[in-house]
Amino acid sequence: MTYCQEEDVKFIRLAFCDLAGNQKNIAIMPTELGRAFEYGISFDASAIQGFGDETKSDLFLFPDPSTLSVLPWRPTQGRVVRMFCEIQNPDGTPFQRDSRFLLKKAIARAKKMDVACYFGAEFEFYLFQTDENGFPTKAPFDHAGYMDIAPEDRGENVRRDICLTLSDMGIRPEGSHHEEGPGQNEIDFRYSDALSAADNAVTFKSVAQNIAMQNGLYACFSPKPLSGQCGNGLHINISIKSPGGQKDTDAFIAGILSHIREITAFLNPTEESYLRLGEQKAPRYLTWSSENRSQLIRIPAAKGEYKRFELRSPDPTANPYLAYALLIYAGLDGIRKQMPLCAPLDVNLFTADRSVTDPLETLPATLEEARSLARQSKFIQEFIPQIL
Repeated sequence: MTYCQEEDVKFIRLAFCDLAGNQKNIAIMPTELGRAFEYGISFDASAIQGFGDETKSDLFLFPDPSTLSVLPWRPTQGRVVRMFCEIQNPDGTPFQRDSRFLLKKAIARAKKMDVACYFGAEFEFYLFQTDENGFPTKAPFDHAGYMDIAPEDRGENVRRDICLTLSDMGIRPEGSHHEEGPGQNEIDFRYSDALSAADNAVTFKSVAQNIAMQNGLYACFSPKPLSGQCGNGLHINISIKSPGGQKDTDAFIAGILSHIREITAFLNPTEESYLRLGEQKAPRYLTWSSENRSQLIRIPAAKGEYKRFELRSPDPTANPYLAYALLIYAGLDGIRKQMPLCAPLDVNLFTADRSVTDPLETLPATLEEARSLARQSKFIQEFIPQIL
């Protein structure tokens, strides 16, 4: 509250996500901030996707002051700041469909098992031109290829502005480059604790869309926006610290492989998601290997603190809070049961003979299949039953 007074803050955005991971917010004036901290700011839950119907639809937002961040693209005079919020029922209990709360529960369970989980994300997105009214078209901003440079790569200034804006907000991008598709870009993030990583993922999409709009462009995170071209992935890098060391890491990976089919509906939540899987470096089979991008899980070549494993199936339409929560629960189940990690499959699955691929288990082929697996899953019912 002192910061808002001293730094000429005029608007405070109280942010949260619906179940699909779309950021929502209510803007309040600084004079209302004390009420927000003490009593919360009410909103109509029935108007938010996945939050319920008109009966008992009053919910309250309580800002988390540790997440306060200035929105750099807004005026410096009369600043706008944003805080993520906890969502509570009128009786003060946590709202059970608040995906940020669900991730906090997963983190708490990991802490009880003396496991710390760290996440880093690699976001792919397309930059499309807009029409005379500012609406998106399907015309790519350029026709450059993987890691090309200007003038073929016309998106480098946009990526730079996105990265600098994120840095101003205290978020650390690790790198950025042009991807394989025409107008396709990638920005990668340094690992952080699970809650910060999910908050940063939500923030990143908002920043990218705002910076693109300022440049007369549209930032598209759809999994397969152009037929015949590469889809957009959300590659999730995970590392853990636990008393069991590498043994626990192997069991954590085994847990994810064991539960991946039933949680895919949350990692790939749109019909378009399944047009991407199995095509152009997007995985289909439940396998892992070192340094092999044809696999579901890849162990990248890295040393020291950068050692990690990469899950390559999710896409940017996933709600990062739910995705990270389910991956934590799946990995913890692997550690608790000391699941053995299957042998790596060190072949290129995109060119392998059917004698190699036919015996392999696959990811769901459609959203309907993925949802059916989730509804039947005892694992989902144990950890996030309120979402089904």
